[in-house]
Amino acid sequence: MQEQHLYEYAVIRIVPRVEREEFLNVGVILYCKQQKFLEAVYTLDEERLKAFSPHIDITIVQPYLQAFVEICKGSKSGGPIARLDMPSRFRWLTATRSSVIQTSKIHPGFSDDGPDTLQRLHEQLVL
Repeated sequence: MQEQHLYEYAVIRIVPRVEREEFLNVGVILYCKQQKFLEAVYTLDEERLKAFSPHIDITIVQPYLQAFVEICKGSKSGGPIARLDMPSRFRWLTATRSSVIQTSKIHPGFSDDGPDTLQRLHEQLVL
C-alpha cells in the first residue's frame, strides 16, 4: 500500500458580481509538498455561466483561468509568479482577493495519488 501524503486544495470560482458573493465553481487547484505536485484543472461550462451571469464576457475570463494552469506548471507564459517555488505559487494563487476569479478557503486531505485526487475533486465539486 502506498503512503498517504497531506495535500491542500482550493476550489476556483467565478464571482461575476463580487458585492453579491454569488459564485460558480469552475476548477480545482491541488498542492502536495511530498509528491512535488501542483496542478490546476478547470471546466468552463459556457451555457451554465451565461445562465448564471448573462453579462459576463467569457473571452476575458478564459485567459485568467488558463493562467492558473500555467502558473502551476511554472511555465514562462505564467509570468513572474510562475518562477516562484511551488509552495509560493500555490499560496499566491489561493490568496484572498476581491475579483471575478477567486478561490475558496484551502482544505486539507490525504492521498497517495495527486493527479487522481485532483480529478476526483474536480468531478465532485465542479462537474
